[in-house]
Amino acid sequence: MEYITDNFKYKTEQFADIEILRYRIPGFDKLTLKEKELVYYLYEAALSGREIIYDQNYKFNLKIKRTLEAILQSYKGDKDNCEYENFLVYLKRLWFSNGIHHHYSTKKFLPGFTKDYFEILIKNSDRKLLPLKDGGTAEQLFNSLAPIMFDENIAAQRINLDTKSDVIKTSATNFYEGATQKEVEDFYKEKTIVSGPAPASYGLNSKLVKEKGELTEKIWKVGGMYSSAIEKIVFWLGKAVKVAENENQKAAINKLIEYYKTGCLKTFDEYSILWLKDNNSRVDTINGFIELYGDPLGYKGTFEAIVSIRDLEATKRIKEISSQAQWFEDNSPIDDKYKKKNVTGISATAISVIVESGDASPSSPIGINLPNATWIREKYGSKSVNLENIDYAYKIAETEDLLREFAYSNDEINLANKYAHLADTLHTDLHEVIGHGSGRILQGIESPKHTLKNYASTIEETRADLVALYYLPDQKLIDIGIMPDLNTAKAGYNKFMRNGLMVQLARIEISENLEESHMRNRQLIAKWVYEKGKIENVIEMKKKNGKTYVVINDYSKLRKLFGELLKEIQRITSEGDFESAKNLVDTYGVKIDIDLHKEVKERYDKLSIPPYKGFINPVLKPIFDKEKIIDVQIEYPEDFTEQMLYYAEKYSYLPTSN
Repeated sequence: MEYITDNFKYKTEQFADIEILRYRIPGFDKLTLKEKELVYYLYEAALSGREIIYDQNYKFNLKIKRTLEAILQSYKGDKDNCEYENFLVYLKRLWFSNGIHHHYSTKKFLPGFTKDYFEILIKNSDRKLLPLKDGGTAEQLFNSLAPIMFDENIAAQRINLDTKSDVIKTSATNFYEGATQKEVEDFYKEKTIVSGPAPASYGLNSKLVKEKGELTEKIWKVGGMYSSAIEKIVFWLGKAVKVAENENQKAAINKLIEYYKTGCLKTFDEYSILWLKDNNSRVDTINGFIELYGDPLGYKGTFEAIVSIRDLEATKRIKEISSQAQWFEDNSPIDDKYKKKNVTGISATAISVIVESGDASPSSPIGINLPNATWIREKYGSKSVNLENIDYAYKIAETEDLLREFAYSNDEINLANKYAHLADTLHTDLHEVIGHGSGRILQGIESPKHTLKNYASTIEETRADLVALYYLPDQKLIDIGIMPDLNTAKAGYNKFMRNGLMVQLARIEISENLEESHMRNRQLIAKWVYEKGKIENVIEMKKKNGKTYVVINDYSKLRKLFGELLKEIQRITSEGDFESAKNLVDTYGVKIDIDLHKEVKERYDKLSIPPYKGFINPVLKPIFDKEKIIDVQIEYPEDFTEQMLYYAEKYSYLPTSN
């Protein structure tokens, strides 16, 4: 159904469990021509690397993607049937997830059409468009892809975090080949031992393969793996340097170019520090091998790119929080020995996204805190960015039907309608700015990705969320003028507990465990405080008209419980306590009450609301006078398929794996 707010259509279509949205770029028209030109070059650099994430997620993703796109563009048979409609849905799901594994659960999704129909599609499509080997046939292509797509046991899960199995051998990610989990851990442990006080992020930009019995890294750089796409990124970054806003920004982009050319991780650290120090530029970009969630061991960075401009008004709100970072650290419930004595370098901005690529698209985050390197964060600080226009689009797309289904009372609904959006915004601010930037690792303890291994991501997200939850009802937020009263915190607590204990379960199929780190984190927190608060009846699971509801009876005691859990999570992080991390996550964050799960799914399904949302990016169109750019204009496409085909035609720089 069409949804228009302020004459802008935010919702476009839905398929499977996904809803496609759009977002606007407020403030773009106020940029100078030089700033617009800079934005355009960074935009092209971001999109030039977009296919890398497909190959990182699974080695045959690009081959499948290009086969399906060729079918879409050239199939000559009948299209007016359910099989073809299911083919379209499967292709859209692949685009949305950057591969054949669900973007959130990471489990492989199977086609809704038959294997026989897939053979018909291939044989009746233009072989010139199909990714065939020299002299290859459509039949050979079908035979190579059909088992991968239709056999549920082949590459069943992109990321497996189950410690009972070898998480490398049982994960379909394309970061390792021929190696076992122990071999990977030993390989990088040996590098870390000799690394000194400023260790490089070993493994961040490479694929680790075993060749002739020896482990070797294939570096992602110019002249290395993914070179054809990285060369394009470097080309556009080179143009961006010439129109940089200031010397700091120019130095950072030049260092990023050097990193892409050399693959040197020390250079990446130097770039990260320069990027941190650039706090005055209106235009910004994140571009590189950034996110660690795609690797079950947290070494490899998936490609991610975001181009943005600063939201000047919203940044004022976030700066109020970042300016109080030392106060938040000093007043945290964690043990003093885990606190930073001098919190420095925490910068925070609100941004309007212009384009997203790789791991950030089509499913977008609403906040980012970088860099990931622990030693840089402790010495130089971190930069938090809140994606204001993305967050706004998400909120516009929300429906009150979901709230009315899972909220216990009209008072809870009214509280949410008045305060929940602000509560969400402040939670994100606190999570990214204070949460990820707080606490310290004890001297002599390695970074959490080494000590906590496959639990590191869940524990870190738990830690950041708990910081946000602990401070959300604090008088300090009222005193600094960013929260009107404590009802905001009550609305935030209600939503978090509803989601953590119930609503998010709608995203998971019955009988499955939670696999995604953020979902594990939310359930871990919600279940832990629910169990610990039972004696004093802090939280209830109430029944009304045969339905289950989450009801908070004592908000102040709930805050105290959040503080107690934060204290333990910080200890685990600071000391690198793997066994305690494992026990907490496995006990509270993984398994689901099947009866409650069935109830949630049934209630949610009746609402016909897709649980996942993602975006069509705006398109930038430069206007030339001869060879000189004289303006850059924005178009807001409305068709997800058209955008994906446009990207496939313009930004397919990588070779297809055979």
